Amino acid sequence: MHRRRLGRTDLLVSQICLGSMTWGQQNTEAEGHAQMDLAFARGVNFIDTAELYPIPPKAETQGRTEKIIGKWMKAKGNRDQVVLASKVVGRTTNAWFRGGRPSKLVRADILDAVEKSLSKLGTDYIDIYQIHWPDRDVPWGANPTRVGGVAPRADIGGAPADETPIAETLGVFDELVKAGKIRHLGLSNESSWGVMRFLAEADRGVGPRAVSLQNAYNLVNRTFEVNLAEVCQREDVSLLAYSPLAQGYLTGKYDHGARPKGSRSQLFNRGQRYETPNAAEVLLEYNELARSFGMEPALFANAYVSSRPFVASNIIGATSIAQLEMALASADVAWTEEMQKAVDAIHQRAGNPCP
Repeated sequence: MHRRRLGRTDLLVSQICLGSMTWGQQNTEAEGHAQMDLAFARGVNFIDTAELYPIPPKAETQGRTEKIIGKWMKAKGNRDQVVLASKVVGRTTNAWFRGGRPSKLVRADILDAVEKSLSKLGTDYIDIYQIHWPDRDVPWGANPTRVGGVAPRADIGGAPADETPIAETLGVFDELVKAGKIRHLGLSNESSWGVMRFLAEADRGVGPRAVSLQNAYNLVNRTFEVNLAEVCQREDVSLLAYSPLAQGYLTGKYDHGARPKGSRSQLFNRGQRYETPNAAEVLLEYNELARSFGMEPALFANAYVSSRPFVASNIIGATSIAQLEMALASADVAWTEEMQKAVDAIHQRAGNPCP
């Protein structure tokens, strides 16, 4: 398992990061612990979570995932061996995060979030504390999540009157770093403009410099390559790629309209992001391409993401040990020029059907 430097830090993270959003909903605590046991035995040292988790977000389950991770680290006594990433929610009308009121990226709400996460995780510091999604409206592709109650749009107008300035948010993170409660700032679901504004404010001395960006990246969504790849490469911001399997649509299990029992789409009616016009045809084409190389689609799709030189770590997720085994195995796949040419041929024709 290769390790790669995160931004300009001294942190070396495994090329596979273990995602955790199913623990506490689709997966039990014991199953989450078993996944962490296996992943760390295979060389993973990186876990990604969030105050929001598990998915789908609900008041009665929120925070379970961090508690599961905290119990595992306590039982193993291995906090110093774990690179731990969590997230604070962006602007949201969901009131259960802050005791009955909406939340924004302001000082009181960020401090509330980090203290709750530290308690649930059973640690006194978080290695990478990420802003889950921006406080502001952003274009499609940068922030396709709707969990915050702020639906992203293709057309962006003026800033809302109560938008939290980036400098104000960054100043709170400066407090957290100086207090030793977090080591580094990470961004998530951000645009090129947003990343550059955070960096510009940090370079002015307002707060810590962002070390990572967690955005979706997979075969049917390569929008990161358009502008963000140059920004991140030149500014030493590491990509933490999430959704390498396009919420399971790049495993082949949803091919030809199938909805397997127990799948996320069947259980929660989620996945509309990967049900856009023409998506089914393109997803099927990639899945069939994987099979033409003698590989399971899930192995192929994960291997593609892990092979990209601009991906610091590929955030994988699984609901079974068999799925996790395949995801971990992708780190050992030798991605060939032939595979890349075949993928690019589809991409040139189909573009990014699922941003």
